[in-house]
Amino acid sequence: MKTLILGGVRSGKSRLAERLATDTGRPVTYIATATAGDAEMAARIAAHQVRRPTGWALVEEPLALAAAVQAHARAGGCVLIECLTLWLTNLLVDANAAALDREQAALLAALDDLPGDVILVGNETGMGIVPLGELTRRYCDAAGRLHQDIAARCERVLLTVAGLPLALKGDLP
Repeated sequence: MKTLILGGVRSGKSRLAERLATDTGRPVTYIATATAGDAEMAARIAAHQVRRPTGWALVEEPLALAAAVQAHARAGGCVLIECLTLWLTNLLVDANAAALDREQAALLAALDDLPGDVILVGNETGMGIVPLGELTRRYCDAAGRLHQDIAARCERVLLTVAGLPLALKGDLP
């Protein structure tokens, strides 16, 4: 089962993803895309680390997400990817401009054939005003397209609001 979980900041999407991963009863590999560029982000990462079960495997991969997922997805296992939009940001600011298109295409291609359960988490950015600034608009456009492409490949898509999941595709857990 492939599940995409979207939501705003502090909407409960990470806790929901962690609960769903635990509920599979399968060994979980947590693929983290965040990088600690400042103290506030380091604190966010630390909070996630403390909350995760100690038995989960951790893979930190800020750019080559498709390769990481392919290396760790297996029948009888669960991969939790946190977070698509942080990964997208890493690619947008990377010096290699071609990496964004290449890595997105690789992830989408990989999703079609991954074994086991896959849970993907992303920040929903398309529910607000069009932001000022070219980079921010590129980010929102890229996130919207990425989420649509991934949602098309998932059996279940959930939106979290105020800690409550809403099923957009498939059944509520």
